[in-house]
Amino acid sequence: MSDSGKLILVPTPIGNLEDITLRAINVLKSVDMILAEDTRVSARLLKHLEIDKKLTPHHKFNEHKTINSLVSRLLQGAQIAMISDAGTPAISDPGFLLVRACVENNIEVECLPGATALIPALAVSGLPTEKFVFEGFLPQKKGRQKRLTQLAEESRTIVFYESPYRLVKALNQFAEFFGPGRRAVVCREISKIYEEKKRGTVTELSDYYTANPPKGEIVIVVEGKSAK
Repeated sequence: MSDSGKLILVPTPIGNLEDITLRAINVLKSVDMILAEDTRVSARLLKHLEIDKKLTPHHKFNEHKTINSLVSRLLQGAQIAMISDAGTPAISDPGFLLVRACVENNIEVECLPGATALIPALAVSGLPTEKFVFEGFLPQKKGRQKRLTQLAEESRTIVFYESPYRLVKALNQFAEFFGPGRRAVVCREISKIYEEKKRGTVTELSDYYTANPPKGEIVIVVEGKSAK
């Protein structure tokens, strides 16, 4: 590596603020700049941690425009931390473009271990965990049916992120493309006060959430296609 600075991806709590690590706190206190997906959300976290630092917006609407200036600062030796609203930056959150630019410019990139929603959901699902595929958010419109058709043949456990407003639609489409008897787990509000796990077939889960409209952050873990 060159004598440039470093980009540090810092996971932040997805619910319980005690999930922040001591190392993450120390990094946020020591860096020259903190990039935040939503400065209002991150300001509350920094206040809780008693860290008095200015936050710089870095999100999907401005990241293309700011990358060159950030790379320039890093090449001059700056230590920059990136945080998202919750979880690990660049995982279904902004971050990939800047990481790629750093790699292309021989700038060191480090990611601290920490909070993410997909691993706790997978671990408690009761579905096979030795091999899995993370799909994140399905395309909302274009390409959605094509992707579901492809995933219908996937034998590994599949992990999705989904909005509460589209959960029932997703479960109904899983029943259509994967079969109504495919088992799944819906994990809602992981690490928060109202954390909930519901297990059943995709059809049973669709019926439940049709009668009980969900709120909050959602991870769906779906079993893969049986070899039988």
